[in-house]
Amino acid sequence: MPTYKIGVLNGDGIGPEIVKASVEVIAAAAEYAGTTTIDFVPLPMGWEGIETHGEPIPDVTKEALRGCHGWIMGPHDSSSYPPEHKQKRNPSGELRHHFDLYANIRPSKTISGIKSVVGEADLVIFRENTEGFYPDRNMHTGLGEYMITPDIAVVNGVFTRKASERIAHAAFRMAMQRKRKVTIVHKANVIRLGYGLFLDTCREVAKQYPEVEVDDYHIDAMAAHLVRRAKDFDVIVTTNMFGDILSDLAGELVGSLGLAPSINTNDQQAMAQAAHGSAPDIAGKNIANPVGEMLSTVMLLDWLSARHQDQNLYRVARLAEQAIMETMEAGICTRDLGGTASTTEFTAAIIEWIASGGK
Repeated sequence: MPTYKIGVLNGDGIGPEIVKASVEVIAAAAEYAGTTTIDFVPLPMGWEGIETHGEPIPDVTKEALRGCHGWIMGPHDSSSYPPEHKQKRNPSGELRHHFDLYANIRPSKTISGIKSVVGEADLVIFRENTEGFYPDRNMHTGLGEYMITPDIAVVNGVFTRKASERIAHAAFRMAMQRKRKVTIVHKANVIRLGYGLFLDTCREVAKQYPEVEVDDYHIDAMAAHLVRRAKDFDVIVTTNMFGDILSDLAGELVGSLGLAPSINTNDQQAMAQAAHGSAPDIAGKNIANPVGEMLSTVMLLDWLSARHQDQNLYRVARLAEQAIMETMEAGICTRDLGGTASTTEFTAAIIEWIASGGK
């Protein structure tokens, strides 16, 4: 029986609650399946890291993650950190940069029983994760922004052929497993060199996948198209900032950002991380919606099962996912979705579904 080593980074705000819920559901699914062993490894991150090791992402955490197959990361509340830590990359950006987690994969799909603004939709956004206009991770050292005077701020945007090629290949590989359609989102009509390079590189990569239909849209038009006809899109590939914005929009359109999952990967490791933030205003109240984190963890298992060609792990992922979906369809959900269940009650209902074999 294979054993998978999964790091667990609780994070801040509602992080400890939703990560705990995710671990419990996956552990229950693995126990019920009886074919896979998952070794969960707790590691300090966020305020826990600051209090125990003086850093939001201590070296001990990074070293331990190198020995993990993947990890579950809770949200962080970096805006509340002491001033000396606000000048550094936040925990998410630091791990993405340190491990070169270049692909942020964020699906948005309508869920039975959850009201969708756009009706039926099933799309996945591939967000380039290492450069663009995010200054905390577009430089080898230092930050890509600075103040010329107290009244003038300059931000550097970085676009490289290498980064554009690998995110494009990741998107097209996924499209080959889905509806064979890729939409490139950019702003090459205005930022002609940077986004022009991204668009041209994606188009060059597309030639290696002749079975895939390809189109492209400017970011402003794409936002409107998502609202009007989200069901027409399959795989979307775009840059760092645009991917961040579009995926939040897409998550809300199909139900709630609280449902939105994602993973970050470098092809050797993957990090499960819900798309939403730490929601410190509801932390500790046992009302947080853990579905985004749970489905991110399911995505992590799917990624691991594909990488290691392990059908048993794939079945664990399907069992956990079905339990989550069936529980919500039965009307058991947290308050943000119109339900009455607490975080722990919702989690317990999912685990009960697993233990009963769905009966």
